[in-house]
Amino acid sequence: MKIFYAGCLLLILGLCSFSGYAQNSTGPLLRLDLEKASFEQFAEEVESQTPYRFYFDPATVQKVAITVHEVAVPLDSVLRRTFKGKTLRFAVDAKNRVFITENSAIRTELPIGYFKPDVGQVAYEDEPAAAELSPRAKARAGNTLRATVTEIGLPGSATGKMATLAGHVRESKSGEPVIGASVYIESPNIGTSTDQFGYYSLTLPVGRHELKIRGIGVKNTKRQIMLNNNGKLELELEEDITSLKEVVIEAEKDRNVSGMQMGVERLDIKTIKQVPTAFGEADILRVVLTLPGVKSVGEGSTGLNVRGGATDQNLILFNDATVYNPSHLFGFFSAFNPDILKSVELYKSGIPAKYGGRLSSVLDIATREGNKKKFSGAGGIGLLTSRLTLEGPLVKDKTAFILSGRTSYSDWVLHKLPNSKLKQSSASFYDVNAHISHEINDKNSIYLTAYSSHDQFKLANDTLYKYENLNGSVKWKHIFNNKLYGVLTGAMSRYQYNITSEGNPVNASILRYKIGQTSAQADFNYFYSAKHTIDFGISSILYDNMPGSLTPLGTESLITPDALPHEKGLESALYASDRIDFSPRFSLSIGLRYSMYNALGPRDVYQYLPNVSKTVNTITDTVSYKAGQVASTYHGPEYRLSARYALTDNSSVKVSFNRMRQYIHMLSNTASMSPTDTWRLSDANIRPQVGDQLAFGYYRNFKNNTIETSVETYYKLMHDFVDYKSGATLLLNHHIETDVVNAEGKAYGVEVMVRKVTGKINGWVSYTYSRSLVQVNSPATSDVVNGGKYYPSNFDKPHDFTMIGNYRFSRRFSTSLNFTHSTGRPITLPLAKYTIGNATRVYYSERNEYRVPDYYRTDFAFNIEGNHKVQKLAHSSWTLSVYNLTGRKNPYSVYFKTVNGQIKGYQLSVFAQPIPSITYNFKF
Repeated sequence: MKIFYAGCLLLILGLCSFSGYAQNSTGPLLRLDLEKASFEQFAEEVESQTPYRFYFDPATVQKVAITVHEVAVPLDSVLRRTFKGKTLRFAVDAKNRVFITENSAIRTELPIGYFKPDVGQVAYEDEPAAAELSPRAKARAGNTLRATVTEIGLPGSATGKMATLAGHVRESKSGEPVIGASVYIESPNIGTSTDQFGYYSLTLPVGRHELKIRGIGVKNTKRQIMLNNNGKLELELEEDITSLKEVVIEAEKDRNVSGMQMGVERLDIKTIKQVPTAFGEADILRVVLTLPGVKSVGEGSTGLNVRGGATDQNLILFNDATVYNPSHLFGFFSAFNPDILKSVELYKSGIPAKYGGRLSSVLDIATREGNKKKFSGAGGIGLLTSRLTLEGPLVKDKTAFILSGRTSYSDWVLHKLPNSKLKQSSASFYDVNAHISHEINDKNSIYLTAYSSHDQFKLANDTLYKYENLNGSVKWKHIFNNKLYGVLTGAMSRYQYNITSEGNPVNASILRYKIGQTSAQADFNYFYSAKHTIDFGISSILYDNMPGSLTPLGTESLITPDALPHEKGLESALYASDRIDFSPRFSLSIGLRYSMYNALGPRDVYQYLPNVSKTVNTITDTVSYKAGQVASTYHGPEYRLSARYALTDNSSVKVSFNRMRQYIHMLSNTASMSPTDTWRLSDANIRPQVGDQLAFGYYRNFKNNTIETSVETYYKLMHDFVDYKSGATLLLNHHIETDVVNAEGKAYGVEVMVRKVTGKINGWVSYTYSRSLVQVNSPATSDVVNGGKYYPSNFDKPHDFTMIGNYRFSRRFSTSLNFTHSTGRPITLPLAKYTIGNATRVYYSERNEYRVPDYYRTDFAFNIEGNHKVQKLAHSSWTLSVYNLTGRKNPYSVYFKTVNGQIKGYQLSVFAQPIPSITYNFKF
């Protein structure tokens, strides 16, 4: 008996001494034959022999090598020998789950009395006994602690070998959806990305999986699931706040390589706020202009020229409502408040089939839904503008609102200028955004958005310009099942301007213009299988365009009233696309969009003599159409094709082709986008634009996806876009077709980009070589331009180099520097003067034969954040920036005057000196 008691005592002492490493040292014996195997290989071998399941952070065991050649050995013996002299610890619970942590072993059972007496049921938590870890161990363990296996569906209920898992990915603190997050498993390699609502759907083999999730601004995490049948898994992820606050411009680290889409740029709002701009206001359009393939004609212009396309060939969507003028204050500010933005996506090629109506690009801007957890706010005060955003739950975890506003007070700057006329000028703007999201139940959600902006400026107490945007949308999302969901969207957009001239009572007048559209669309996503994702839908847009009206102002005015007739048009489309994953390396997306446009009455359509220049004198007939009657119809297919092939895990090649159709045209007498631009709808005399683009790209990542490189090349053909005859009159022209011509165009180029996405130093460098050429070779000889040869478009700028660099000294201090250089835009120069019949005329060069000087600019910003105390009334920061640091006098335009009988050229610069600014930002 004494021997028996002594043996028991030794056994108890042995167990106590082992408790520092594990709570459970019993279990099956292992048969292992490993030589310098990685810990992952060791874990796989153990799991194949036993019911043990391992949970660990791969980073903590990266340098562990295991050598063991034994026939019958317990798991705890191998782990103790392996971890001897290291900071790693392990623990095994009653369910044979092995947890590997650093410094401290976790407790696998909750302490006695952990739950209150009135708690009737015990629920397994995602992070069992997290309180038992030291702070450092918690940080290092991270995803390891999320080790509870979640059962999806009832055991034994599977009706096949595959099942569909669906749900939403949201931020844990605010309830905001995480857009573009990757949700995937590695074996087999199956994954997807969340959509604009944070929704995902995956068809996986029935059984146990480790689900991995990573996305913008959230911590990479994983969940252990047992997939028995179709079911839902709602995921809430923690915000990723690192000690250096890296700023990234991508959704997932390897998305540029593994993603299907090419020619797409995704901007994180943190990136947008870090790039220095004029007057210190974060500006998404300015940041978009730093991307390869995106240009503008000059300073102070928010019009985008994407891969050789005109500014009107870009579809700008704000929560699925079209924005016609995206700028404030002469184009110096964009129309979008940065504090409410969630994501910005620019599609330059391989445009998805759901988008249509423009030739060159789609800029899709989405706002945040609002904080569903608690009330919060943010704002900023600058030299010219101030902004404020409020958000919070109306019903916690169900209904959230977000309300924001911006206003300007820029008159004091104009009054400081030395020019006497500018001292008498004024300029101001404001915009207001409102958004409400409501989750009715697990299958139905509603989203409401409203946006309004107003600008006005007055030059020298003479002419008052006013223009405004009004947009709204309502979305209803319905989940039919785990594989199918749909979104029904209704939207309205309106843009209008008034130009009031009252300097001279005799010529006092008001010029008005307005365009509006009402749209409805239904989009469906069907996750047919792990290899097929099908998108399909239908859309319709009703245009109502008032091309312009002029009315006298006051009783003394001698202005004759004039108004162009209203235009109406109906654009409709059907689309379907299928993404096919043939293998982990090869994917194909094929789609077809069929669009139709009807020009509607009431209207008069003028018919002209064939093969001669259209003029008032060549009109042969006038055909009248009643209200609602179809005056002309255009339709045709729009093809979409994209393919990706992964050469290695870190490199891939992609190719895409898309055809686009555009039924609306912008008329402008300036090279840049202007508030006074007008739009015209296609009709019998102005044909719709058609564009084809073929693109090819190579993508390669280095150093664990922290450095991204890409090379994309493209070739684009454009048919029937609008160009102008010499001396064209665009305002209040009752026969606009007599002053415009349908031109042909081609564009081609190469875009190279290198960017570093993490670390103290991050940013990107891009170089673009591109050409944009126009040809007007009409059957009417008088309409031919430059002898029918190709000539540079107004926005042809072959070389463009951009560098964006960010450096963070510490948590509180960081700097940003950006540099850009581009070829000067083309111009037409007067070469000589001559006299014919006592009339002096000017002889001009061929159209766009010359160029203004090259453009380059350097900007600098210094950011100071407040202290990082958690308990504060408000978290604040300061941004000090200098726009055009070197004071370069970049030419915006070149104009000519006759001085003493000679033609002399002059250069106009918008910012001819450094522009310093300071902005105070706060968040509570």
